[in-house]
Amino acid sequence: MLSLTNKRILLGITGGIAAYKCAELVRLLKQANSEVRVAMTNSAQEFITPLTLQALSGNHVFTSLVDVEAEAAMGHIELARWADLILIAPTTADFMTRIVQGEANDIVSALVLATHAPIAIAPAMNQAMWSNSITQANLDKLTQRGILTFGPAEGEQACGEIGPGRMLEPLELIERCSGLFQKGLLAGKNLVITGGPTREAIDPVRYISNSSSGKMAFALAAEAASAGAKVTLISGPVTQQTPPRVNRINVESAEEMLAKVMEFRSEMDIFIGVAAVADYRPVEVAEEKIKKDDEAINLKLIKNPDIISKVSQLTENPFTVGFAAETNSVLINGRKKLHKKKLDLLFANNAIDTFNSDSIKVTAIAQNSEHQLGPANKSVVARKMIELISAALEENVAQNP
Repeated sequence: MLSLTNKRILLGITGGIAAYKCAELVRLLKQANSEVRVAMTNSAQEFITPLTLQALSGNHVFTSLVDVEAEAAMGHIELARWADLILIAPTTADFMTRIVQGEANDIVSALVLATHAPIAIAPAMNQAMWSNSITQANLDKLTQRGILTFGPAEGEQACGEIGPGRMLEPLELIERCSGLFQKGLLAGKNLVITGGPTREAIDPVRYISNSSSGKMAFALAAEAASAGAKVTLISGPVTQQTPPRVNRINVESAEEMLAKVMEFRSEMDIFIGVAAVADYRPVEVAEEKIKKDDEAINLKLIKNPDIISKVSQLTENPFTVGFAAETNSVLINGRKKLHKKKLDLLFANNAIDTFNSDSIKVTAIAQNSEHQLGPANKSVVARKMIELISAALEENVAQNP
């Protein structure tokens, strides 16, 4: 776990079922050597008691705007000045709406208005509520105001539905908080990353593709942006939401993706090829839908361009990172790909266990080393990947001044 030594973390808890996780969150914050204070809305107290959080944090829990125990009864102002970071976890859809409107009718919303410290929200709500256009518009407004968003994760929810809207697990939130106090590992670097699948048209309605969700690429883009990089994410067709501070470019085919990547060839410091690019495409694309008249058809395919090889072979090539999603002999095939494509670093994993999953286990393969990362949530592993990329980049610069 990363250190939060001597950092003052103010945890604001709102009224969602995920509030029960805040007991573990406070415990981990203390374990990371931070000083923790807690503020709660009235509805939050229906899910977890102030007494529990007081016992775990070792500090008085704030539940009211008017705190008679604070000097001049202005406890919320003192608390807002005290914090190095305000983390609102869980953040309900209702609370997002209220802080967008600038309301300050409870202790937690008042702290949001009164502080100059960074603010991060950890959304937690039903998947339909999270996907609602009103919630997404509120998220955009909060992002524009500089409020950070941690999550949400996808998975089974308390209501029984499955989808995005779960609050990140406490350990993941600790990792995110810790990262805010690190110096930007990639500050000043221009990073281009590809993600998702490509679609290779057969006719106007059919195509060749794969089941890549793009989750790993989007998690990496988010972590790279948090590490201070200027990030361009070139993505095939996926439903993932664009991370804050990331420039997203949507493409369909491998040839389109290559063309967009090459537009940045003169300014790339780092290239990460995560996209599951189709190896082949049809030689000809039918102008009209192919009719189901014959028992069989012959579809002639031609090899697609190898995007990451073309990047690594540039005269002034960037630090190039690849991925190898294999179904067998993962490490052997991964190391072959590292050498064949002349990569600086490669992350190899089992494709069957990874596609459409929220978690991942990978092996980082460099010329003379291997490191296993995970299994863990993709956002957690992405942070570790960024740390490895930063360290390898520094070593590469030192060896080639």
